[in-house]
Amino acid sequence: MEQAIQLENYKIQKPEKWASTIDDNQLIEYIKDSEFSQKQGDEGRDYCYFLDKIYYTSDKENSEYACLAYTLNEPSNLERASVVDVVLEENETYLIHRISVLRDGVLVDKIPDTKIKILDSENQSGGGVLSSNKKVNLTIKDLRLYDILIMEDSRVKVFTERDFLRKEFLKYVWVGPDSYWAYGKYKFTFINDRKKTIAYKKTFFRDEEGNVLEPEINLLKQGEKFIIDKENYINFVDSNREVSSFIDFATDSNWTDLSNYIFPIYDEIFEKSSLKEFAPNLVEKLDAITNKDEQLEFAIEYVQNHINYIFNADEMNGHKPQEPAVTYENKQGDCKAKSVLLKVVLDYIGIDSSIVLVNFNTDFYMKYYLPSLLTFNHVIVKINHKGESYFIDVTTRDEFGLIENRGYIYFMHYLEVKPNQQLQIKPSHKFSYYGVEDKSELIVENNIGKLKSRTKYKGSRANNMRKYFKNTNKREIIDSWNNFFFYTLNYSNDRNGVDVRNIFKDAVIEIISDDKKLNEFTIEYRTTIENPYFTDGKNNRFLMYFDRNIIKNSARDFIHKDITFWHNFDNEKYEISLITDQNIDVSEKFTAQESTINNKYFDYTSRKKITKNSGTINIDFKPLVNLEILQEDFEDFRNAHHEVADSNFGIGVDIIENGFMNKLKFNFKKHFN
Repeated sequence: MEQAIQLENYKIQKPEKWASTIDDNQLIEYIKDSEFSQKQGDEGRDYCYFLDKIYYTSDKENSEYACLAYTLNEPSNLERASVVDVVLEENETYLIHRISVLRDGVLVDKIPDTKIKILDSENQSGGGVLSSNKKVNLTIKDLRLYDILIMEDSRVKVFTERDFLRKEFLKYVWVGPDSYWAYGKYKFTFINDRKKTIAYKKTFFRDEEGNVLEPEINLLKQGEKFIIDKENYINFVDSNREVSSFIDFATDSNWTDLSNYIFPIYDEIFEKSSLKEFAPNLVEKLDAITNKDEQLEFAIEYVQNHINYIFNADEMNGHKPQEPAVTYENKQGDCKAKSVLLKVVLDYIGIDSSIVLVNFNTDFYMKYYLPSLLTFNHVIVKINHKGESYFIDVTTRDEFGLIENRGYIYFMHYLEVKPNQQLQIKPSHKFSYYGVEDKSELIVENNIGKLKSRTKYKGSRANNMRKYFKNTNKREIIDSWNNFFFYTLNYSNDRNGVDVRNIFKDAVIEIISDDKKLNEFTIEYRTTIENPYFTDGKNNRFLMYFDRNIIKNSARDFIHKDITFWHNFDNEKYEISLITDQNIDVSEKFTAQESTINNKYFDYTSRKKITKNSGTINIDFKPLVNLEILQEDFEDFRNAHHEVADSNFGIGVDIIENGFMNKLKFNFKKHFN
């Protein structure tokens, strides 16, 4: 066997005392075909004869053990089994107990055929991510189709001083096994060897009819175990529409005690930090700004843009923030370091703020988890200013504007780093401004169309659009707008396959204004279109402008039994005008149709002004955001969006062709349709 130099990252040895003990004869006995296994084979699926998983936690280490045996009847599974990557954290060791195959009834040791490499797991370092993680790469030679592979291994994480939080608290989430596999025997064991009691909460378990059961909470004292033991088992979760059952294990605690634990760690930093002492140049710049709003804007943008964001995974796991003097001196830090520096600056200028713990990735599950500081993976700043609360992510860049105009962060749950806190819910929100204000006009004369569209973006939309124009090739931007109008004007249905550059030949797009204080970014698109009318199969001509961005298909298409719909749309306002030198059918239903939708989640109105040669629609959309749509409200909410999609997201006009027969046809249609 070829071995690498860094033997401390992995070892080949027997399992620890707390793990399972299984000899070769027992292995062979466990690997027996049955009616259940035969059925899986008949369905063309690989099969796991057994999976034995153990999670062990003590005041010195966290460890995971696994022993499993599964078939290699599918070439894709054979390929995956031949090369295995195991990513290790700092001070974590990978223990190999057994790598074998059962081939034609004979157990073959594959450790001698296994090549082991130790690699740095730093593929993201170019993006400011620092990690001392290592990757153990196993390449197993001579695995064959129809082998049964047996893997037995462990991962042991011994706590260092930097892991003070994980030494003090446990957080582990067991999730139901992969629904692809069928298991002859599935066993999971959690062993608590800590002095402190561990709580566990079973969530999204179901009865025989598939109904979700009420969560169940129990406790494990030191030396106690929790066991799941099943035979002939398949996890039947519908992963597209259901949340897999999971169990949250956490040191038994409550949010008040946890907030009182974490607060002194941060408070000690603030107590000994003096901005005047470690950042006199910054203080001088702050003092030169007399307007409080502009002072606040400068402080936020300084920390966001002048302090480099370095994600140090090992530091993040510790939760102890870097001192702001070090962050300022080095001009770099992780989210904790940058947030702490911003708060010190805000304290100096007299702006009330606090540090906030969040986890955007698992925000939905927070209400199901047990209280734990290890649930959080990110730190931001909450600012209270002029009677409003704002949340600032100091790790973002290129954000602009006075605080009320800056980008809005969508999330629900957070823990404020103050004494005696509970997990808080960020309230729902109504924007005081429009994220998008668009005025578009298509004027047609002598079968030539002049299209002009001016759009003002604000808040997060302005930040994103500003970055897009900064980082994207101008020709690519114009092509994007051309493609948008190709569908918006319905040309996709009468000239499909035509190069859009040949339809919008002289298209130009330019930045009209960029007000960084108001955070407003305005652009204008202009083009000339030959033959601008959409023509159907009966040679009827129409002008159409239906902006599909107005339709919220994510709401219309959402289907999930367990997860609620997260409402996060912007205020939007549109004025769309179609003007022609031809007569139009002013009484056509979809030309004159208007809508008014008022519910507790959004208000939507469309109003029209129709003349014999033109049609204009004004659309106003104002949602209540940053909240989940209740299950009992969702169908009404969805139907309201269907109503928007029923020709209320734009305007179309029918051309009345000249000539006696055409007028006769129009009158006939008018009276009998």
